[in-house]
Amino acid sequence: MEATGLSGEVSVPCEGAQLEGDLAIPDGARAAVLLAPGTGSSRRNPRNLFVARRLQQSRLATLLIDLLTPDEDYADLRTAEYRFDTDLLGWRLTQAADWLCGRLQCLPGELGCFGASTGAAAALIASANRPDLVGALVSRGGRLDLAGPDVLARVRAPTLLIVGGLDSLVVVLNRQALEYLPGEKQLEIVPGANQLFEEPRALEILADRAAGWFDQHLGLRSEFAEDAVQERG
Repeated sequence: MEATGLSGEVSVPCEGAQLEGDLAIPDGARAAVLLAPGTGSSRRNPRNLFVARRLQQSRLATLLIDLLTPDEDYADLRTAEYRFDTDLLGWRLTQAADWLCGRLQCLPGELGCFGASTGAAAALIASANRPDLVGALVSRGGRLDLAGPDVLARVRAPTLLIVGGLDSLVVVLNRQALEYLPGEKQLEIVPGANQLFEEPRALEILADRAAGWFDQHLGLRSEFAEDAVQERG
């Protein structure tokens, strides 16, 4: 099923920045997912778009957001000043979660977070900061060590960690992080997949697992899309 509802670019206000994002609300959307690419990637990356579209097919609204401004992203290519600043990235994603839930009138537990690489650390921080909002969390190849044990210990949302089997260092880091997560949690290793899930069917497996996790754990309601349309109007 293709998303036939509302979609378009949005500007999300955060302290000291306006973040660019793509918001899509499929017909009959039942909940929402905030997607954070890793720094060095962007919301326009085909892998990120593929995951967002798969979630939309499951009747989930998506906000795919860049956590750096274009100027910051350009500077980061030369200096790497921002890509590992997880305090900054996590706080911006927290503010984006507040914005999205206000825009779509989310009830507690109707927001999911999906993060890739450093974006996964930001998603953990946002989940820890907003335990009443975030109902489920998925990490793809996450650099969860950048969030730190204290943040991991505060995450209450059911958390799925997905790692490519060929990404050996991140497999180790995710196994270590799993020990600190206190709630429902699962580590899934996709055999033969590398960090970017470029192998045949690897990205499809990732997206299907993420959609299934959100469908299982997010609070869902049939009238979600109607509320969203009213808010956007």
